[in-house]
Amino acid sequence: MEEDYIEEKAILVGVNLRNDRHFDYSIEELSNLAEAMDVEVVGVVTQNLERVTPSHYVGTGKTEEIRQMYEEKGANVVIFDDELSPAQIRNLEQDLDCKVIDRTTLILDIFARRAKTNEARMQVEIAQLKYLMPRLVGMNASLSRQGGGTGGGFQNKGSGETKLELDRRKIEKQIAKIHKELEEVKAQRETQRKKRQKNALPVVSLVGYTNAGKSTIMNQLLERTNPDEEKQVLEKDMLFATLDTSVRQIELEDNKKFLLTDTVGFVSKLPHHLVKAFRSTLEEAREADLLLHVVDVSNEEHEYMIDITNKTLEDVGVVDVPTIYVYNKADRANIQYPFVSKNKIYLSAKQDVGLDELLEMIRKAIFADYEVQTLCIPYDRGDLVSYLNERANILSTEYVEEGTLLKVELHVSDVNRMKAFKK
Repeated sequence: MEEDYIEEKAILVGVNLRNDRHFDYSIEELSNLAEAMDVEVVGVVTQNLERVTPSHYVGTGKTEEIRQMYEEKGANVVIFDDELSPAQIRNLEQDLDCKVIDRTTLILDIFARRAKTNEARMQVEIAQLKYLMPRLVGMNASLSRQGGGTGGGFQNKGSGETKLELDRRKIEKQIAKIHKELEEVKAQRETQRKKRQKNALPVVSLVGYTNAGKSTIMNQLLERTNPDEEKQVLEKDMLFATLDTSVRQIELEDNKKFLLTDTVGFVSKLPHHLVKAFRSTLEEAREADLLLHVVDVSNEEHEYMIDITNKTLEDVGVVDVPTIYVYNKADRANIQYPFVSKNKIYLSAKQDVGLDELLEMIRKAIFADYEVQTLCIPYDRGDLVSYLNERANILSTEYVEEGTLLKVELHVSDVNRMKAFKK
């Protein structure tokens, strides 16, 4: 797929429906998406409409304007800022005589390029196949022409339809096959999740718009608590730099541990097939004890980004999970930082300022169910002292005649277990 995009020059086309106040940002985001696929944007054509034109998405005069700009700028692809119908793509390609793609295709291509794990690749492939299915109908005519041109002239009239049915069946089979494989991966993920729950490790999940700084925050928290190069995740100033869910264990100084998971970033007009495909990955967020909703506060559209992220999370069933809003990149927004207000924190992960405050907020949110107890462990129960050293926060140790006297911060699940030794 990468070869298709070498030295591609694009004209972007967008329709501003009923004066949408987020329209300019949507076009800017489309430009960033194109850039993420190494496509050079050489021109932009926009139109204000009450509703899109069913046949061509844009009006007839606009189609001619696109064609002129396309030829003047030496472009070789036209990218539309919405999902086009099969008929619209066919009509536009006919009239413009060039390659036409829509925002959905562009996002699917980016996801296909970025997917590293088998699971992410399979999820992207399902989304691509589901997108392709209805578009086979739009390709019906060209398939008939191909069939007719194989040597039999018009005698071979029905072969296009036959080919269409074969293609459709092939895609359905492929989707079913990948679904089956994904179910197995999902079962493994479920087993891992149950194992983590058994170990009583709280889960904190990073969510947010793409390029908000989730990976930077994950790396900074790892750096603070467990510096290990191998555990760092990819950071890049690019849309959808990381797609695969990363899970890392964060160990605090007082022996408390939690799992930090990173999820795929969101974007406006995220193809619904893709949201559905990544549902299992986003289940990490659904099962989390706490969400860190990372926001690029330096972007003027950050409130809009929050809405899109919350709406997408709702669509995959992530509701009622306690959330800390992490307003990142505060250094670029001329906002005082670090600054904490209830469940919000303003910080700069890149400048490494505000991360200690964030850790403290996480600690308070997920370790509320701890109690301070004084225990006296007999000397012949060294196993319990070892267990507490590993699992609890020992505040003080004293050796008395009856045994080891410990003042310890215990998780509620261990309080009953240590009942007999309570002082």
